[in-house]
Amino acid sequence: MIPTCLLALPLLLLPAQDALTRDALETAVDESIHWLRGRQDRETGAYGGVSETAQVLQVLAASHRAYRPSDGPFVSRAVRSLLAHQRENGAITDGEDAHAIADTIYAVEALQALGGFPTELARSQAFLGDSERPFSCALPLPADRMETTVREFLKDLLARVAQDLAQRSANGSWDDETTRTCNNLRRVIAAAQLMKALEGKQEPRAAEALPSFGPADAAPTKKALVRGGAYLVSQALEPGRWGFQGHPDPGITGMVATALLSLPEPRDPEVERSVAAALDWLVSLQQQDGSIHAGQMANYVTSAAVMALARAGREPDRAVIQRAKSYLMLLQSDEGEGYESADRFYGGVGYGGDERPDLSNLQMALEALSEAGLAPGDETYQKALTFLQRCQNRSESNTLEVRDGDTLIVSGNDGGAGYAPGDSKAGYVELGDGRKIPRSYGSMTYALLKGYLFAGLPKDDPRVVAAFGWLSKNYTLDVNPGFEGASDPTAAYQGLFYYFTAMAKALDLYGEETIVDASGAAHAWRRELCGRVVAMQRQDGSWINQNSPRWYEGDPVLASAYAMITLGTALPE
Repeated sequence: MIPTCLLALPLLLLPAQDALTRDALETAVDESIHWLRGRQDRETGAYGGVSETAQVLQVLAASHRAYRPSDGPFVSRAVRSLLAHQRENGAITDGEDAHAIADTIYAVEALQALGGFPTELARSQAFLGDSERPFSCALPLPADRMETTVREFLKDLLARVAQDLAQRSANGSWDDETTRTCNNLRRVIAAAQLMKALEGKQEPRAAEALPSFGPADAAPTKKALVRGGAYLVSQALEPGRWGFQGHPDPGITGMVATALLSLPEPRDPEVERSVAAALDWLVSLQQQDGSIHAGQMANYVTSAAVMALARAGREPDRAVIQRAKSYLMLLQSDEGEGYESADRFYGGVGYGGDERPDLSNLQMALEALSEAGLAPGDETYQKALTFLQRCQNRSESNTLEVRDGDTLIVSGNDGGAGYAPGDSKAGYVELGDGRKIPRSYGSMTYALLKGYLFAGLPKDDPRVVAAFGWLSKNYTLDVNPGFEGASDPTAAYQGLFYYFTAMAKALDLYGEETIVDASGAAHAWRRELCGRVVAMQRQDGSWINQNSPRWYEGDPVLASAYAMITLGTALPE
């Protein structure tokens, strides 16, 4: 871990050319944690001995996702395994007495990072007494050298992290060793944490107003699609492959293929060749378990691939889609992974495993399953309903309470949704009694509506009515609504193209052509949404989120794919 005293120093911006972004580092952490998760003994909950289990728990707690026992059995059972080895004298060890102090230090560090366990910690700390803590922060620095030292520290840390990542196996581990993987992950996590701290030191920049627009009919919408398609074809890194920073990425390729398939027929022959090459590459990446990926974010990539393959409708791909469908069903956090229905994340799906399911990944998996032909009444959808309800601010169907330190997070009643049960990217509403409610916001409320409809809920179901009610009241094409309380003026523009795509798909699925806002004004959403997106197209045919690059919308390839999928879905008659 990064010494905490360094985080208090004056922080300097990293060089713009540094390739190790915080998003990239956090993705690497997720991949390695997923590998660690697979090392857990399902019977005992341990990740090896006491030392290994404690180190895994330290990494889980210190990561950007800040895992806690409430996240699921991969944490809670590991904690129980650790505490099962606590002796009467307070030591936590499974080895000889000579190793008791080292094992107990690891265990204490893990329990402190996770929070809670006062009785057990007091016993172990009494056992340790004045034993030296090898993980403590002790780095006195002369005040006049602090900035120079931080600059040098960052440079050295990132250089070491780059070396670490270059040595990592394709499965996210370092030589299939739990201890070495944890040690290397500490450096990656430290770098990501420091980058986050640096971002917090930057002054928020003002948001640029979006261009004015009017409703668009089919003709300008199709013209924008053709221009966007030409741009995407020109950006291929090689035939049928798109990605980031010069590296092909199957997730982005799946999104681009779907976007190109949004073009009205007949399509340009170059577009058809690009789509065919993209689909062939995705098919070639299918693994034995049915997943489609190149070693990263299996759920996201498999879902994107299935949607592209299903839309293309090639006969030879039917078997590929069915194998992928079976894989996506197995990803769900349910009894097969040791979850019970009372667990916070039961029924959800994450980026490629069950570490931290979220509504964004779940709705993408549910859409892919629907495209692959999964019937609405399937048990997978029924389990998903448990998760979906816990994301919605509707206390009649969401009784979940999440303890975050001394704060209790509960459901509100506006009908909208946050990012995950007890969590929202838009922050929280603080109640007078100290409790908090996750703020509802646009993109996730549309994702919630999609999920409910995929699961077969009718329009008059109270949960659907509440979600549609929030969306109607907060209808807008200027921002991703729900971020009004944010101090960052660009916050409401985060994930804007994702919001547009979620809106188009949810309202198309819902089957109403107008939506009435809080003032009683009726909106022909297809023509208005197409008008907004067409007005944002750049001269070269691309789109980009000019106010927020978050979630890769600063990349014109991904932003353009979102924009084209939106236009293709909302295309007016």
